[in-house]
Formats: sequence, structure tokens, C-alpha cells
Amino acid sequence: MKGLYFQQSSTNEEITFVFQERENLAVIEDNYVKVQVKACALSQINTKLLAEMKMEKDFFPVGREIAGIVLDVGSKVSFFQPDDEVVGILPLDSEDPGVCEVVRVHEHYLVHKPEKVTWSEAAGTIRDGLRAYTALHYLSHLSPGQSVLIMDGASALGTIAVQLAHHRGAKVITTASSLEDKQCLERLRPPLARVMDVSTGKAHIADSCLEETGGLGVDIVLDAGVRLYNKDDEPAVKSHRLPHKHDIITLLGVGGHWITTEENLQLDPPDSHSLFLKGATVAFLNDEVWNLSNARQGKYLCILKDVMEKLSAGVFRPQLDEPIPFYGAKVAMEVVQKNPGRKKQVVQF
Repeated sequence: MKGLYFQQSSTNEEITFVFQERENLAVIEDNYVKVQVKACALSQINTKLLAEMKMEKDFFPVGREIAGIVLDVGSKVSFFQPDDEVVGILPLDSEDPGVCEVVRVHEHYLVHKPEKVTWSEAAGTIRDGLRAYTALHYLSHLSPGQSVLIMDGASALGTIAVQLAHHRGAKVITTASSLEDKQCLERLRPPLARVMDVSTGKAHIADSCLEETGGLGVDIVLDAGVRLYNKDDEPAVKSHRLPHKHDIITLLGVGGHWITTEENLQLDPPDSHSLFLKGATVAFLNDEVWNLSNARQGKYLCILKDVMEKLSAGVFRPQLDEPIPFYGAKVAMEVVQKNPGRKKQVVQF
């Protein structure tokens, strides 16, 4: 039985993906479940986080968002039994790669998969659903009637976040990084309040949001990264499509919530003062916090269950690419690590 792993160079710059032969799984431990993997979604691996958490290994397992069938359960497992269809996210310290035929996982990382949800849909939605819920529900307490700016609304995360905000009765504003993305977002029903095409670099995001909200500013911003410096001083890897941090602060309304994916966000004293005057807050979106702490395991499972329920009900319609066969997982993961793309990549067994 083979699984997909990655190996990092000594300089921590280059990642190599390899298939490794694995031994047959031993007898299942008390609270663990053996799952036959039917689909596994591919996401970028945060090697920096793994290094900070002291989780570096010679070979690290690849693939964490899985959907499959329960083969066997430990003696203390209470939520599942053989033949149950399940979906979940393997923890950071999992020894098993999701890109493998069979994995072991603690029952507290799994929920039941609705019958009419496909394997690919379940695996391809679970993590972005978790991230959207964390941002809009737990970090910003989204409520009906609020205005929300979701950056890059046609991305895998943006698509789910837009649909969740719509479902909760919010007024949704978003950005598109290409004309194709803009047309896709404009076809959504009910229609979005405004879609701004930032591909040319000419869109004035702050002005457009203030105009859309009558000068009041938006209640919630979910960014997809921000520029911290002027264009001339910004590192080359930063895209001109990203808004400057000052634009985000400007378009925030009184009591607004800024949810950022920028882990190295720097706020100068004038920035902090502007946020203080507005009574606004800044929160960091790190969906790994659910895996790094067991204190909120019940809430974590509630989110996963609700994501699956909304997927089953048609509230969530994920952007998925064509399924990838197991033998193509290595090449697909190399592409995802360099550039995740617009649609979610899912390996199907």
C-alpha cells in the first residue's frame, strides 16, 4: 500500500513529493477509526508552521481532507461503526497521508457524510467550509443585514465564504482577479451587491465599498492577503491585485471586523489609532487552531457537521476541478504547492 509524502531540502526551500510504500495498518487503538479513503483534497502545505510547531520529519504525510468508508473501529469508538460514510480533516500530527487507500484517524476528527453528497464534494469542501465558518461565524459574528467584503470571491475559499454570507442574509461585496471570475460571480443568485475587477490594478476598492454602503463602511472584511508597503517597496511576490492595508482600514465601518489571512500583518501606530477611533477589531484566520487545541473539539465537530448539511442542501456549491487519479497525485500536488489555482484539486480512489 502506497502513500504520498513530501521531503524538504536542507535549505527548507525546495519540497519533493514521493510515493512511499507503507506497512499494513496494525490493530486499531481504542478511539481510532480505520477509513478506506475514497477522495482526498489537496491543499498547500505550510512548512513554516510545521517548523514552528517542531513537527518536521524526514518524510511528512500529504493530504488531510478526506472522505471515505469506515472499515474498522476501536473498542471505545462511540460515533461510528463499519460501513459508515465519513468525512474529516486529519490533524497536523497525523502519521498517515490522506493520499493513501487506508488511514487511521481519531473519531473526533470525523463526521458522517450525507448520503447525497459525493466523495469529491465532501473532501473538496470540508476545509474551506471550516475556514469560512471560522472567519464569518466565530471571528466576526456575521448577522443578517450586515455588509461583508470578501476578497477574491471566485477562489476556493472565497466561493464558500460568499455563499455562507449570502445564506446568512448579508450584503456581499467581492473582488475578482480576472474577467472570467467577474462573470462567474455576477451569475450568482441572489446577485451580489457589487463585484470589483481588480485584474487591471485600477479598481479603487475603498471608494467602491464606501459608495456601496453610503459612506458608512463595511461591517466585515475577509481578505486574501494585503500589501503592507507601497508598490515600489513591496516584495515581488506580492500581487498588485491585493489591497493596501490602509485601504482595508479606510473601508471598515464603526465596530467593523477585519479578518486577515496575512500572518505577518504589521500595523503602525497611526493604523492602530484609526482602528481605535472606529472601535474596529483585527482577527487572524488560522483554521489550524481547531487542530492545535482540544478545548473546542465540540464546536469544531459542529462546524464540520453544518458544512456537510449545507453542502447536502445545496447552499454550498464548491468549485472543483476534474477528479485526479491516485497515480497523478504527485504531479498535482507539485502544482498545488506552487499555485493552488482557482478550483479545488481532489484525488479520487
